[in-house]
Order: sequence, then C-alpha cells, then structure tokens
Amino acid sequence: MSTENEQSSVTKETTGSRDTIYIGKKPLMAYVTSTLIQLANLPTVSIKARGMSIGRAVDVAQIVARKTENAGYTIGNIKIGSESLESQDGKTRNVSTIDIEIKRNS
Repeated sequence: MSTENEQSSVTKETTGSRDTIYIGKKPLMAYVTSTLIQLANLPTVSIKARGMSIGRAVDVAQIVARKTENAGYTIGNIKIGSESLESQDGKTRNVSTIDIEIKRNS
C-alpha cells in the first residue's frame, strides 16, 4: 500500500533504473518538468498513476508528446489495470492503474 504522501510527490523508483514518475496531487507542470528532465538522460520514462490521478497522468503524457514534438518525444506502450487495496475501514477496494511510456526518438 502507498501512503498519500508518496502519491502527492514526484518520486522515482529506487530499485533498478530511476525512470518512473508517480503522479499525485502536485501541479501538472511539476510532473511535466520532471518527465522532461528524466528524458534528457534516459531513452524512456514511465508515468504511473492510479485512481483519481489517472487523468492527470494522461494530461502529462499529452503535454510532453504534443508540446515537444520537435524534440522527438512520443507516447509508447500504455498499460491499464487494477490493484486490490484495503481501505482504512478494512474493506477491499479495486483501484484502477495506468502506466504510460514516453519514448525519446533516436
């Protein structure tokens, strides 16, 4: 389970390569900037979100892909799914997830 603090900050995975941006409640341009910084160093970046943040993740991907067409960034694979999480009242809830891959063209 992820805490709200983890969801509301721009974080990168600590295991493996640092190529994942988790979308939370920060302003949209914070995630766009973070994605572009990562793309400057890496060929692909994964944008992940779940629940109510899915729309924001799609917005970030669209801004990066459309506003920076000349830089050669495109949307790659998109994965959708769901996770079962236990809520504070003990009930199991299904939460939708999305994983959007942004690629830098060679």
